[in-house]
Amino acid sequence: MEQLKSKVAPADGKLAVLLPGMGAVATTFIAGVEAVKAGLGKPIGSLTQMAHVRLGRRSEKRWAMIKDLVPLARLEDLVFGGWDPIPDDAYTAAAKAKVLSPEHLAHLKPSLSQIRPMAAVFDKNVVKRLEGANVKKGTRRELVNQLIQDIRGFMDRNKCTRAVMVWCASTEAYQEAGPEHQSIAAFEKALDADHPNIYPSQLYAYAAIMNGVPYLNGAPNMSCDFPALVELAEKRGVAIGGKDFKTGQTLMKTIIAPGLKARMLGMEGWFSTNILGNRDGEVLDDPANFKTKEVSKLSVLEQILEPERYPELYRNLQHKVSIHYYKPRGDNKEGWDNIDIVGWMGYPMQIKVNFLCRDSILAAPIVLDLALFGDLAARAGMKGIQEWLSFYFKSPQHAASVYPEHDLFVQKVRLENNLRYLVGEELLNYLGSDYTNE
Repeated sequence: MEQLKSKVAPADGKLAVLLPGMGAVATTFIAGVEAVKAGLGKPIGSLTQMAHVRLGRRSEKRWAMIKDLVPLARLEDLVFGGWDPIPDDAYTAAAKAKVLSPEHLAHLKPSLSQIRPMAAVFDKNVVKRLEGANVKKGTRRELVNQLIQDIRGFMDRNKCTRAVMVWCASTEAYQEAGPEHQSIAAFEKALDADHPNIYPSQLYAYAAIMNGVPYLNGAPNMSCDFPALVELAEKRGVAIGGKDFKTGQTLMKTIIAPGLKARMLGMEGWFSTNILGNRDGEVLDDPANFKTKEVSKLSVLEQILEPERYPELYRNLQHKVSIHYYKPRGDNKEGWDNIDIVGWMGYPMQIKVNFLCRDSILAAPIVLDLALFGDLAARAGMKGIQEWLSFYFKSPQHAASVYPEHDLFVQKVRLENNLRYLVGEELLNYLGSDYTNE
């Protein structure tokens, strides 16, 4: 990675931000960017737009905003496109989602109404609770070729020099990697055979990689997290990452759990349940789709707490997660957590969390940051799994030889150090008397 210090290609020209799934999350993201550009809102929650990074030692008192430190695409240069089985334009989809107020959307209607989704690759066997007429037809090989042409055509029509793809669509039914996912050759043979185990999100990921477009996966789908597409991304020099946006309940876990572990407080149980009434909640009402989400959510605590290393503290931890579709709540998700912790001499204590969050409001800045950082990675020549973006994911994609890092604060240090490295700044550490006595 030495060459990264000396050269990151500039962010010249327009950047196509391609979104499979143009429902609540995608339209909230698009509308938010347009609102920021029009001076109607602030990009709260976005590190790329609001965060500062310290440079050098404390005594130097040097700080820089991330967007000034590294060459990111400007919001004015983003061009939005995507796919959805429901043919609503972005304004209509946003109005139906009811995340943003009618007053906000009224100001943005001229730009949002121009964004219409391309016909989607959709498989009712994988997402049973949704219906849609705006879908492509053909075998899997034909479908992926159509997606490849969609990407190229969109970039040509909009005169984009680069593109990035961020999956914002629904959670697919649970799936484990099979023989067809183990190598590029096996995957492409399965494509040609129209194999049912090649799910739609994998077709989008393959199409993106074949076009040299970074692919970031915002759902817990297997998508590009298997040997064949990891190998393909490495071979073609494309950045990939995922999976599952870290928004509500899991965000709280990755904040609270590291703090409890840092104090060596024990834990007997963590019970999590939440209700939501958006399209995502409806999809997750199906047991096969919920299992995909459940696996993503359950993995967090085990890695952070390391029960095999601290058996006296966490060996008997019971971790339960449930999600309930409750239509009246819409996109305003409510999560309840009960945490049974153990302190000095084994005395029990409890923590209760009631998080009334807004799912798409939390997800939208993640989409923006992933799009901009994915593009940055491409221009820096970075390829394969971008583990430095784990900060944004519930179930971070990682190399097979290592465990995933879930601690939010470790993830943030790694993200910031990666940015420092790209511009040749000293990496942050707290070692030695030079630091202490500066």
